[in-house]
Amino acid sequence: MTDAVATSYDNRQIALVDLLDRVLAGGVVITGDITLSIADVDLVVVSLRTLISSVGSLLPPDPATGGEG
Repeated sequence: MTDAVATSYDNRQIALVDLLDRVLAGGVVITGDITLSIADVDLVVVSLRTLISSVGSLLPPDPATGGEG
């Protein structure tokens, strides 16, 4: 990594609360695959997907409450 990139990361500090707020406001999808194989023969393939978000950002806007979710 170059010094310019390292300096850029050092100057940019985000509080954990701000990061969590951004993640919950927009949502994050985490995916992964696990494959169990013996001698290059796939025996079990598991696909994992999870959504991390706040409930308010997933609900459609409610006109009765002023457009908030």
